[in-house]
Amino acid sequence: MMRNKFFKKVMMMIAGSLIPPTVAFADIKMGIILGFTGPIESLTADMAGSAELAFKEASDSGNLLGGEKIIPVRADSTCIDAAAATAAAERLVTAEKVVGIMGADCSGVTIAVANNVAVPNGIPMVSPSATSPALSTISDNGYFFRTAPSDARQGQLLAEITMSRGIKSVAVTYVNSDYGKGLSDSFVNAFKNLGGEITVTIPAEGGKADYSAEVATLDSAGGEALAVFSYVDQGGPGIIQPAIDSGAFDRFILADGMFGDSLHTNVDGDLTGSFGTVPGSASNGAELFKEIASGSGINNNGPFIGESYDAAALLVLAMQRARSTNGGSIKDNLLAVANAPGTKILPGELSKGLSILNSGGPIDYVGATNVELNGVGETFGSYREFEIADKSFKTIRFH
Repeated sequence: MMRNKFFKKVMMMIAGSLIPPTVAFADIKMGIILGFTGPIESLTADMAGSAELAFKEASDSGNLLGGEKIIPVRADSTCIDAAAATAAAERLVTAEKVVGIMGADCSGVTIAVANNVAVPNGIPMVSPSATSPALSTISDNGYFFRTAPSDARQGQLLAEITMSRGIKSVAVTYVNSDYGKGLSDSFVNAFKNLGGEITVTIPAEGGKADYSAEVATLDSAGGEALAVFSYVDQGGPGIIQPAIDSGAFDRFILADGMFGDSLHTNVDGDLTGSFGTVPGSASNGAELFKEIASGSGINNNGPFIGESYDAAALLVLAMQRARSTNGGSIKDNLLAVANAPGTKILPGELSKGLSILNSGGPIDYVGATNVELNGVGETFGSYREFEIADKSFKTIRFH
């Protein structure tokens, strides 16, 4: 009898030693670095709110790493100042000790943050809006991902849409940045290959008070429409306004950087018939996300809102699959949660995804934007073609 009790006690001690200890993750911080000031500041509040919505959803589920919570920490990229964005990201990493970064936003500052901070420190980052084709080939050691598609595709699609509308000659101006140059090159090359004429292509510095010289050059070159690849809160309206006032152009070709309600307040004039593209889809996930976002007071009609939610969700799910807050472990698991095979996870279903991952099962995160990432961590994506009428953006179709 005594022998049996002793044997049972020993077996319990051995079994207990085989159970891994519970790991406590104190203050899991995630960085959100976006241009809260600068040329797209009217867009970033909802982008940040969307990402924080995903972080809160995961935290409230009780399923994240055994019940842990995420503390989001914001930082200002300015969108255009690489040095300021680098300093802001360094604060997130060194002072705040974030384990991942949702952002950055504009392409130039995103490249700076990746090269100078995220990659050297082993911090994964997922951008919801950096679209420069140059980001496809940066030396990121696998730490950079994006839920917004590359402008290599947007430029091609926009050229096709322009031709389909019977426009055969276009003048082009772009903000002198990685974003503007990349999108302009893509559009110009595609439009020429389709048989269109580019009358002139000129860069414009952002934040100038007067663009009359640039508009005069564009006017003298002519064209049936003016493509403005710039930012909605700075640069773009400054070119469009004198173009309308002088009668140089009355039809404008726009892209994602110019998509925002502030365009209609920043430009005094009739933009009817102007058109463009912005990432977006008509999927079940997109419709479901709109309901969730609206219920949280987020303007879901703006650009890169769903992409921001998805970027945050991917970081959370990868962390759960890794069972670790280590940056290298998170980045190593991100593609696995983003792609098939596995149970499809839609917006509002992060608790379900976390639970499946906790039990060792696979998931395929679809999210708000039909997430599917290629080998370099970027999405092919889909686009919404829009046209302006009655000072609002009207959806024409999805591509």
